[in-house]
Parts: sequence; structure tokens; C-alpha cells
Amino acid sequence: QVHLVESGGGSVQAGGSLTLTCLASETTTCLAWFRQAPGNEREGVAAIYLYGSTLYADSVKGRFIISQRNANTVYLQMNSLKPEDTASYYCAKSYSCAKDLLPGSWHYWGQGTQVTVSS
Repeated sequence: QVHLVESGGGSVQAGGSLTLTCLASETTTCLAWFRQAPGNEREGVAAIYLYGSTLYADSVKGRFIISQRNANTVYLQMNSLKPEDTASYYCAKSYSCAKDLLPGSWHYWGQGTQVTVSS
């Protein structure tokens, strides 16, 4: 079973940037980032697939960039952060590399890293 570990969360003012890192215990052909704020459902943020294709939620397009260092490490660069980006951010892997950002399509999860954006 793959283990996923997120890091890089923290507190930042609106307009600032943070970069999250997901480290997988084995090579993967797809990884995704999700987030969940208190009282809200978990929502997809971005995914990256073999050969570098990507998928983004509309809410983060143009502000967040998902990239891959190697087959074990994925980054989420978050720019122009807004208070509504405040959430716990989770890395996830899908059995079948689902081409969607629905939480039910992704099966392995990390423990999360907290991102807090103040106004």
C-alpha cells in the first residue's frame, strides 16, 4: 500500500504563495491534491498524470501549479492565495488514475497539511 506524506503547509497573508510537497513511498503514474475546510466537503484541487498532463479545479486555475519532480514527488505551487484557500490539503493516489477530481475516485490519502490564509 502506498504511503503519502504532505509537507509545506503554513500561514500566509492573502496574495502570498506557498508550495506543498507530496512524497509517495513508491513510484506513481498519477497524484492529486485535495483540500477540505472545516464544515465543507473535500474538494479536488489539481492532479498530474504520466507524461505531465494536468487537471485543475476552476477555483485554482491560473493561480496554482501542480508539477512533478520525479515519480515519487509532486509539488503544488500556490500563488495569489485567498482566505478561501484556507484548508487542510491532502495528497491522493488513484488505482486507475481517474481523470477527475472526485474524492471517491482517489483511494490512497496522506494525513494532510494545513494552509491558513489571512486577509
